[in-house]
Amino acid sequence: MVLLLALYGLYHVILHKPLEATLAERRKRTQGAVEQARADIAVAAQRAKDYESQLREARLTIFKATDNRRKQATETRAAAVSHARERAQQQIAQAKAEVEKESAAARVTLQTESDRIANQIIATILQSAGAGPAAVVGGQ
Repeated sequence: MVLLLALYGLYHVILHKPLEATLAERRKRTQGAVEQARADIAVAAQRAKDYESQLREARLTIFKATDNRRKQATETRAAAVSHARERAQQQIAQAKAEVEKESAAARVTLQTESDRIANQIIATILQSAGAGPAAVVGGQ
């Protein structure tokens, strides 16, 4: 029995303690590596969140800039259309005034011509009736 206790003591000192120390060291390293991996994963996840946030902000900035350019282009186009409409209205007003002026001039010319022709007709009728041109009343 003493021999068995001595053998157990030698086993314990020579093999068991160094083996336990090695296993404890391995467990410690493995646990440390797992913890380090979890920490690295957490850091990577945070970086991914930050990247997604920055990407979202960049997209929003681009969208706002594009929207501003679109609004500015729409306003510029509307101003150009308004200006063109004003010019067209002015040209229409000018053309109407010109047509009215020409119409008035044509009326005056037509009235004068119709008076002259009427006088000629009256003079011709009176001459054929035997009266002279001096008998025309209201002639010019």
